[in-house]
Amino acid sequence: MAYLGNAPARSFISFERQVFTIVNSQTAYALSHSVANENDIRLVVNNVVQEPGSGKAYTATGTALTLSAALTNGTDEMYCVFLGRATATSAPGAGSIGTAQLADDAVTTAKILNSNITVGKMAANSVDSDQYVDASIDAAHLNSNTITGQTAETSIATDDLILLSDTSASGALKKMTRANFVSGVGGTNTPNFHAYVGSNVSLANTTTFTVPMNSERWDTAGAFNSSDYSFTVPSGQGGKYNMTFKYLLSGSFTCRIVGYFVRNGSDYAGMQMQHNSTDTCFIINANLNLSASDVIRVSAYQDSGSSRTLLGGTTFSEFSGFKIIE
Repeated sequence: MAYLGNAPARSFISFERQVFTIVNSQTAYALSHSVANENDIRLVVNNVVQEPGSGKAYTATGTALTLSAALTNGTDEMYCVFLGRATATSAPGAGSIGTAQLADDAVTTAKILNSNITVGKMAANSVDSDQYVDASIDAAHLNSNTITGQTAETSIATDDLILLSDTSASGALKKMTRANFVSGVGGTNTPNFHAYVGSNVSLANTTTFTVPMNSERWDTAGAFNSSDYSFTVPSGQGGKYNMTFKYLLSGSFTCRIVGYFVRNGSDYAGMQMQHNSTDTCFIINANLNLSASDVIRVSAYQDSGSSRTLLGGTTFSEFSGFKIIE
């Protein structure tokens, strides 16, 4: 009979089949699918279709198949066809499967060949450090067009990406990761400053004395005040700072000398030593944990019995510091 349009669906289907292993003296067998009764299957023994029903060749209900007589293993063969379970036997036509026919997450990694993922299949900026693991990109996956048109940078911002090479992994590249400035890669320890005492001053006996650091060599953030001899941590620049304070007392005398970093008016870090020679230089270095708006000055003390000259100029007494990169 001829048809207009597509042929009926039955020309593209077959019925599911189950082959049984014969067990001697056994009349009970298990079906792979549940049925309402024996009329839902066609049972074939030794290529002969069997009659269903009570008192006939077999009965069936649920997954239980019961024969009226046992068969012999090695001599008899038996299979059944499930009359209500049709399965497709032809592949969909080329181009007939669209996005609507695919469930979300239906395409797995196992269904995609490695060679089928090319640069042309990826949108610009679609791959970042969350899409791959350490050492997952090696030389075999980089071509001459992978890294091009890059301009050498003289400095690196804290939110820039740096490509790090793992020399211990046979040429593999570590993933790109966001990094702060790193010594040897680029950047500076800012803010930083350097101040000094412009000329000689007198350090009174047994008196804690704010050292007048009234001259500057540099001050990257404009945070040092040479009028009140203080460094104020700029807004947004709280963190660890390395600071150095040095002063030189001239003359021959014996005394105890002391130096402090003073934060917000209170002693924060200091050191003392016993002096009994000529022209003693006192140096203190400390790492300070500071917050924005903290004010740092330096102070000195001596108890030689009389005032002593603290030497000024660009060489002898100075105060400097910088923020440590973390």
